Amino acid sequence: MTVKLFVNNLTNVDFSYLHSSRGLMGESWLLQLELDGALNEQGMVCDFGIVKKLTREWMDNTIDHALLVPTKMSHVQSEQSIGQTSVEWRYPDGELFNCVSPSKAIVLIDVEEITPEAMAQWCTVQLLELFPQEVKGLSLKFIPEEVAGAFYHYSHGLQQHDGNCQRIAHGHRSRIEIFLNDQRDEKLEQEWANRWQDIYIGTTAHRKESEAGMNRYEYQAPQGEFSLTLPEKYCYDIDTETTVEQIARHLAARIKQMRPLDDVMVRAYEGVGKGAVAKA
Repeated sequence: MTVKLFVNNLTNVDFSYLHSSRGLMGESWLLQLELDGALNEQGMVCDFGIVKKLTREWMDNTIDHALLVPTKMSHVQSEQSIGQTSVEWRYPDGELFNCVSPSKAIVLIDVEEITPEAMAQWCTVQLLELFPQEVKGLSLKFIPEEVAGAFYHYSHGLQQHDGNCQRIAHGHRSRIEIFLNDQRDEKLEQEWANRWQDIYIGTTAHRKESEAGMNRYEYQAPQGEFSLTLPEKYCYDIDTETTVEQIARHLAARIKQMRPLDDVMVRAYEGVGKGAVAKA
């Protein structure tokens, strides 16, 4: 007899990936996990603590806060050298995307398209090998957060961060809430979500000279040298590091400029269930 063990919303992963038409996209997925196998001497398929620890650590070390590249997608070229990976791709209109990062910041996936289903299959094969022999099967599912209101996909990199947030092309799928005089303004939320759909939020100080119509960002961080080039129309620069706190402050200040007589409050999310609040 086999018994199934399940863990809903075990963790969530935040990353960016290349889409065949939309280009660089930030994303956030919740992870559902199901194991089946024989019971061990403790009457368990696997201890929940082991399940959570193994899965979270593997996700953190593999795809979380990375750029996922589907190597079978048209016009993708990648090159790996010692400790570094470079990726080049062309948007449907021929414009250039290029990213050079330490190798752990870019994950090459042997698929045509990054989807929850394709990534679940890719992760399952590798993750199953980590579990005790009593575990005979593993079913993994990635699920986008259900958001009733406005949301957008954004990518960024935090040069000054000690952890994986320093990677120049990682991202999130984030809701946004805007209040004017303590009343939520869903129309304004949607306007900003539309404006920032699939956006790269850059830091002005990271911008380097580039061809007309293109933005090139470069910086040195603890993990190594990072660079990113993409069309200007997909970018939005702010004068500070692009932490969620600074994003919330920037939005509140911009909205206050347009509505100087109103009290403004912005709740900016960074992926699932976390974010920052700024008032102006």
